[in-house]
Amino acid sequence: MMVKPLHEFDRSELGSYLAAHVEGFDALDKIERFGGGQSNPTYKITSGARTFVLRAKPPGKLLASAHQVDREYRVLRALSDTPVPVPQVYHLSGETSPLGTMFYVMEMLDGQIFWDPALPELARDRRGAVYTQLSRTLAALHDVAPTQMGLRDFGAPGDYFARQLARWTKQYRASTDAENPLIEQLIEWLAAHQPEDDGQVSIVHGDFRIDNLVFSKDASRVIGILDWELSTLGHPIADLAYFCMCLRLPQSGLVKGLGSANRDDFGLPTEESIVAQYCVQRGIEPPAFWTFALAFSLFRLIAIATGVLKRAQQGNASNPRGEAETRRIIETLTKLAGDVIAG
Repeated sequence: MMVKPLHEFDRSELGSYLAAHVEGFDALDKIERFGGGQSNPTYKITSGARTFVLRAKPPGKLLASAHQVDREYRVLRALSDTPVPVPQVYHLSGETSPLGTMFYVMEMLDGQIFWDPALPELARDRRGAVYTQLSRTLAALHDVAPTQMGLRDFGAPGDYFARQLARWTKQYRASTDAENPLIEQLIEWLAAHQPEDDGQVSIVHGDFRIDNLVFSKDASRVIGILDWELSTLGHPIADLAYFCMCLRLPQSGLVKGLGSANRDDFGLPTEESIVAQYCVQRGIEPPAFWTFALAFSLFRLIAIATGVLKRAQQGNASNPRGEAETRRIIETLTKLAGDVIAG
């Protein structure tokens, strides 16, 4: 889906800038913003026979630690020579760009995105293979040594869950308009059940779900991982738990999940088999703190949804939902988190 541009800009100025800074870019023939609710507005730009993707910070006042497109650019460039499939990046602007905010330009991948984790566009007997490729891709990412990629300082070392819980608690409280006792109880439970640091450190994507992956047109392999806004150094199980958490979500909402659907009916793997396959691929033991990891993933999504609600209220969300709908999403996530910690 394409929608009208969000940023205000001079087309001629932007075209001249891109021609001067992006190899192979001639004239700006067309610019369209992708729909889909990206936190960082994303545009398809066309120059002759070539197409590129431009990803920018949204306009307006932003939380200091949010929308860091320079971090996205850095990790994509670092991973370009590894087995991890990522689009090639071409340019990172400054804050005083023709869009009025920082942006970067990357290649437009020629593939397909599966927006529904049930994979209705594929035959039942082909769906399991998609999840196998997805698991292999996540394992490949977590097997990359950050220090060898020049990413030693991409995140603070150690105590990942403690740092992330503090960060998202702060962001949640900065975004919320009223205290929610159930969410406060969830924060207290997470603080009391944090796992001890076991020394595992990987590049974590932070938003690893099926619609952030580009597959080849025959669905045989992943050709690109997108949307690296939340990437950092951290515990690899956080990515795995977030992906599995997404599959637990309702079949409509902030992120499309499988809800209570019988996965066998769709030819899809169980959560247990996804976790087991990932652990086998990486040669590690299944995580002992899986309940915490799932509950933390839900809380983080609650914090993100609360930020989306605040931006929508301020009028600067890239794809604002109605306030009532977003509040219902937060209520659903809160209930799911309560169910997880209750066992």
